[in-house]
Amino acid sequence: MSIARREYANNFTPLRLLLALLVLLAHAPELVDGDRRREPLTRLFGTLSFGESAVDCFFLLSGYLIVQSWLAAPHAASYLRKRVLRIYPGFVVASLVCGMVVGPLGADAAAYAAQFWPGGFVAGIALLQTPVVPPVFAGQPHASVNGSMWTIALEFACYLTVLAAGLAGALRRRLAWLLASAALVAGALAWQLAGRTLPDLPRLAMCFFCGGSFFLYREPVARWPAGPVVVSLVTLILLAALTSRVLAEPALATLGCWLLLRAAFAPAPALAPLRRLPDVSYGVYLYGWPVQKLLLWYWPALSPWTLFALAAPLAIALGTASWYLVEKPCLALRDWGWRKTRDSPLFQGNLAKKR
Repeated sequence: MSIARREYANNFTPLRLLLALLVLLAHAPELVDGDRRREPLTRLFGTLSFGESAVDCFFLLSGYLIVQSWLAAPHAASYLRKRVLRIYPGFVVASLVCGMVVGPLGADAAAYAAQFWPGGFVAGIALLQTPVVPPVFAGQPHASVNGSMWTIALEFACYLTVLAAGLAGALRRRLAWLLASAALVAGALAWQLAGRTLPDLPRLAMCFFCGGSFFLYREPVARWPAGPVVVSLVTLILLAALTSRVLAEPALATLGCWLLLRAAFAPAPALAPLRRLPDVSYGVYLYGWPVQKLLLWYWPALSPWTLFALAAPLAIALGTASWYLVEKPCLALRDWGWRKTRDSPLFQGNLAKKR
């Protein structure tokens, strides 16, 4: 199968939905009583949770796709418009829902309204921060109106990094991006060998850069041996690395990225119906936390697994509404200015002259 064909027939949509649901699964035990040790992946490996691994994988996929997006159309204004329209509309609406609906439901409504600070709330939205609201969910572990939103600002910062690298020509000289990726991986190893916990920014930047490197070197990577034996061996090495506090993150960013992209471009005819689904993963990610918190607020005796079973379909429903009512209509505006200019008589006249 040609590279172009594999790029077209991909499994990114079902993969992203799975990752968003894994975040909900990982949050369930901690939101019930603050005890992360019951989280399945933490119990298995003692290092990363499903939530951390899923967020890492989101950034790996994002690095691959955003670098691809810039190189497909390396124009700053167009690129920035696309990135803003992908991130901000869904984020703004989810923030408003959290601030105006979830917050009052998770606190004394009168006290909440009296303490609400509109300026801080609006500034938080502009900076892609967790909604700035009065205290909510008093007495519960992780008493935040939306504890998942912290990654969105880092995601957008990675988008701006691609913009800066593209304008500087670093993406055309792909070795520079690869060396930066290698430096981040080496830095993560050195940091953790020193017995320190890897901060979120370098961890997610490492994943984003590694994903971008796999896109830039996709043609040589496509020539690597990738039969069942090789895939099984790489999987076993990754699983072994996940038991090590030092190796878990770097292994996921490198070996895990290769396996993730193998899954993303696997033919998998059985997944064909899922490829046609709307991409509701962003909405599921944004609404999963507040749905779980409200369920626990009104039914505090829920077990972690019951919480997940109830929250997952609700988050998918809200993610679907977000896609059709907010995200998809806004994404339709990405090329509006270009189409308008392209179809104008003046543009067509200039084009005819050039011909």
